[in-house]
Amino acid sequence: MASKRTEMAIEKIIAACDGNMRGALEALLLVNEHLETELHQLYALACRAGPPRYRTVH
Repeated sequence: MASKRTEMAIEKIIAACDGNMRGALEALLLVNEHLETELHQLYALACRAGPPRYRTVH
């Protein structure tokens, strides 16, 4: 079951698309695609940076 916050976000997205459910789904898919692209870019940067370096805190 979706939380109250999730329900409110869904309603806001649908309203932003003038009640057009297809438009709301398309917008969400485009945002998801954009976020996936960003995530892949971050993974690529992390791989190029090499293994993590650990520091001790004194």
